[in-house]
Amino acid sequence: MVVLDEEPSDPSHGWPPASRPVKEMLEYGLIPLDKPRGPTSHEVVAWTKKLLGVDKAGHSGTLDPPVSGLLPIGLGQSTRALSLLLLFPKEYRGVMRLHSSVPRKQIDGVVKEFTGEIFQRPPQRSSVSRQTRSRTIHELELTESSGNLYMFRVICQSGTYIRKLVYDMGEVLGVGATMVELRRTKVGPLNEENGFVTLHQLNDAMFRLKEGDESPLRKLILPVEDSLGDIGRVVIRDSAVDAICHGARLGVPGVLSVSEGVKKDDNVAILSAKMELVAIGKALMATEEMNGVHRGLASTTERVVMLAGTYPRLWKTHTKQKLDSQSKGK
Repeated sequence: MVVLDEEPSDPSHGWPPASRPVKEMLEYGLIPLDKPRGPTSHEVVAWTKKLLGVDKAGHSGTLDPPVSGLLPIGLGQSTRALSLLLLFPKEYRGVMRLHSSVPRKQIDGVVKEFTGEIFQRPPQRSSVSRQTRSRTIHELELTESSGNLYMFRVICQSGTYIRKLVYDMGEVLGVGATMVELRRTKVGPLNEENGFVTLHQLNDAMFRLKEGDESPLRKLILPVEDSLGDIGRVVIRDSAVDAICHGARLGVPGVLSVSEGVKKDDNVAILSAKMELVAIGKALMATEEMNGVHRGLASTTERVVMLAGTYPRLWKTHTKQKLDSQSKGK
């Protein structure tokens, strides 16, 4: 981080992410849920809301009923930050069945052909317009095989239809292919190695919470800040937080530090001095520019995450400033 200024944060407002009380945790929490095969993503979110007793929850990236794996669920205000996860690649592991035998060398050639930029037309049953669009396949490999069954691993751009990817490879091979099974194992900084959460674990944790033990629930719910990955950060003063919560653009005087390498128009996470996610914005200056000026706009405010009023209002609207100035002049 490039430090522009230093200023302590008032401990009477807000919470460091790891120290939030349970009530705040359920407002600014993220669950890396392990969706089972069978239910829809919408049903899983509804069950999660009921288990936790929260009014608001949402997911990032729909999984079809037969697909299992990571379904990131945001709670309360965290739903407003779920769009960040769409910026990251996703990893899947699945099984493909070829309808007839094909030499392995030919299959490997098609796998290579489908690595990089590809063009896809979403399937008929999809939530988006069925227009051909480009998607990037970062990695695609066959990890095991048995007869005409092939296990594969793919890392791809958000919005890629894996079932369609398998179908298209089958068409190019000339024999047809079907996706037998699919599991999502990673979305940006959230991955299976760090552990997913099952609905049964949530149910047990809520039972323990009612008995006065909140530690199991704390192990299952991540701070929303854990979804930021390598997105650039802009840390701001306490006095600037509430203005951002009301949608104001961020001025350079309100910035305490900024990540190295931020460029103009980059997505940035606007954080309090306690490292709480306040909002998501777009940089209006590069890191070097912010570090070299004392005024000007540093970032837009695209999506506010923190509730207004969490920090005191230490700013004045343009109209109030004008009235105060006129009053002093009398």
